[in-house]
This record gives sequence, C-alpha cells and structure tokens, in this order.
Amino acid sequence: MNVIFVSPQFPSVYWQFCAALRHNGARALGIGDTPWEALAEEVRASLDEYYWVSDLEDYDQVYRAVAYFSYRYGKPDWIESNNEHWLAQDARLREDFNVASGPRPETLARWQSKAAQKPLYAAAGVPTARQTRLTSFDETRWFIGEMGHYPVFAKPEVGVGACGTRILTCDDDLRALLSDHGETPYVIERLVHGDICSWDAILDSHGDPLFENQEEFPPSMADVVHGGLDMSYLSCPDVDPELSRLGRATARAFGLASRFVHMEFFRLDRDHPGLGRSGTYVGLEVNVRPPGGTTPEMMNYAHATNVYKIWADMVCFDERRTPRDGEDAYCVYASRRRAHHYAHTHDEVLARWGGEVVSHGPVPAALSDDMGDYQYTARFATREASDEFVLFVHEREMVGDGDSQGLQEGPGRGAQPAEPGAGGAC
Repeated sequence: MNVIFVSPQFPSVYWQFCAALRHNGARALGIGDTPWEALAEEVRASLDEYYWVSDLEDYDQVYRAVAYFSYRYGKPDWIESNNEHWLAQDARLREDFNVASGPRPETLARWQSKAAQKPLYAAAGVPTARQTRLTSFDETRWFIGEMGHYPVFAKPEVGVGACGTRILTCDDDLRALLSDHGETPYVIERLVHGDICSWDAILDSHGDPLFENQEEFPPSMADVVHGGLDMSYLSCPDVDPELSRLGRATARAFGLASRFVHMEFFRLDRDHPGLGRSGTYVGLEVNVRPPGGTTPEMMNYAHATNVYKIWADMVCFDERRTPRDGEDAYCVYASRRRAHHYAHTHDEVLARWGGEVVSHGPVPAALSDDMGDYQYTARFATREASDEFVLFVHEREMVGDGDSQGLQEGPGRGAQPAEPGAGGAC
C-alpha cells in the first residue's frame, strides 16, 4: 500500500502513525514543511520517503508532491493527515487523485458544519441544543426569544475547540458579534451546562470500533481559553456503555468508517427542560480525526495499547491486530500557564509524583492557548489519585490579598477563571 501522510512531524507524536504503517508493510510517504535535515531522527526513520514543501498551505506545492509520489510509486491508496487543519486539503487531494479511502470535499464539508451536523444527530437519536445560523439582528433575536432568554452560545459554523466562540448575555453582545464576525459564518445555540466528555474511536470499514476511549474535560475548552484557566483532562480506563451506544449511533448516522474519530458530548450537570435530565448525554460536535496534541499518547497509557498501531491495522487490514499489554488506568493531563505563581515548584511536582508522571515539558506555542504552557501527564490506578495530582499541580501560591500575581521562572503558570459555559474540547 502507498500511504501519503501529510505533516508527519507535527504534532510531535504523529510520526508514530507512519512507523506503524511501515511495521504493517505499507509504504509511508511524508509531505511536510520542515526541511529533511531539521526533522527529528524518529520522524525520518518512520518514512520511506519525504517530500519537503516550503508552505503546506500552498496547494500547488502539495499537489506536486503527491504527483511525484504517484509517478515514483504508483497510485496512492490513502492520503491522510489526522490533523484538523489539513482535513479539507486531504479531501481535495483525494478527489484530484481519485483516492477512494477517506472523505471527498462535499462529504467533509457536511461533517464539519455545525449546522449540517444537527439533522445527522437527529437521525442517530442523539439530543442536541437548539441552534440557528447567525443572520440579521431581528431574526437571531427572535430565535433567542423563542428559546427563552440570554445567555446563548455563539461559535463559528466550521471550527474546532474554543477558537472564535463567545457567550452572548445581552442584545449589545449580539450586535457586537454581528459587527465584527466578518465573513465567518456563525451559529447560535442554547447554552448548555455540564461536563464535556468525548467518545474516541478507530472505526473499521463498517463503522464498528476497533478501539474506543472516553475522555473527560472538567473545564470546557471555551472556559479554558476565555478564562485562561489551568487545563486538565483525562482518559478513562473504561467507557460508559451509554456514551458508547450514542457514539456508535452517531457514527452510523454520519456515515463514518475507516477513520479515527473524536466525538464530543455534554454530560448535563442539571436538568435542561426539553433537552435532558441531569447526568444524560447531549451531542456537541463530531471531529473526524484523533483528539488534539498528544492525547493519543494518553490513550496508550490508559488502555495499555498502541493506538498508532491500531490505526495502521485498520488502514492495512481492516481489523485490529494490536493487543492490550497491561492493566488499564486513568491517564491525566495537567498544565500550567505563565500568568501565575504556583504553590509547588516543578521539582516538588516531580519529587512527589515522579513515579506516576509519564511525560512533562513545554507545550508548542501553536497549542498553548488551549493546552497551557507546560504540561505534566501522569498515570494512576484510581480517579481519586488523578484528582489529587491535578489539585497539587494547579494549587496556587497566595500573594498579598489572595490573588496570584506576577511571573515565575521555570515551568508553570496559570490565570483567572471565567464564568462556566458551553464550549468545545480539543
């Protein structure tokens, strides 16, 4: 098989998809905007060949790279990045080179549109918040009035995470959004209160999961970004059967197959009349790629397996051949920001939790708004231990009147909380 993988060097763990492909006998061909000599050794070793382009945003350059690989090795069987930023480009390349595996542009556009997702959720029997597209002030204000009252949640119709999201609390907020949203299409939704959970899965060609995972995000990504909160989330050792049922139903309704997917749900923390009772799940959004950053690593630690290999099993064999190798656990991510002092130094964190910490280090600037400036990832047998770890990492040093102030050297800083609300994860 000829598999063209776009941007194998970023995120930093994605070279492992290519290494797993080669392990399964496929040819892994990389296209990226980092010069060959600047690639990490493990990235170079994971590829059969690499084509450097000066700008991955330049479609003509990327097209020529695929054309070169097609000439040299034959027609590509897969073109994939597993990266939200490049999904539309992946789809366009599949269409231009007539690659059957993976979505074409029309299908991808339907999957990525927050408005187009609503009828697909309905077909799956998954409840979702009422929504309308942002049009004029009068039409949008009528919709808000019909729902009942402010606040409401506004987000780009196509987007990921909390980028561009807002909570509208009054007519002036709505007028401000209409004034400065530019050409970006927006949707307006009922504000939903609850924890965000995700159902992550690697689906075979029939849409059945070869692997599934449940993540939980105590602060939503919108709260993290808008309030500068310290970030934490975890991969759980088990998946709630009800969440699994809703995830599978959503995959069928969307027509998802032969993909790594990341579906986000609210777990309501109070009754929402007309939507659901406290503790029930409500669909938030579907992402047709793995969760962001190094989250695949967390899944590996939580489930004692290797999701890169499971994905490559799906690509090469349409079945899972990678077993579990140990006991399941909670894998938790906790990050710090540069805005605050913390009660415990970096050395103190490692002194107390070094046996459980599986990785730590600076977060790339491209991800830091969502994911913090410095991260600690740790593995625990119990939820209670993982919660204690997060509290220790995030505990603030109280200065003066009780507010954390100033900067400190070394890894770790934070910021002030925001009003709880709805928003995407990662």
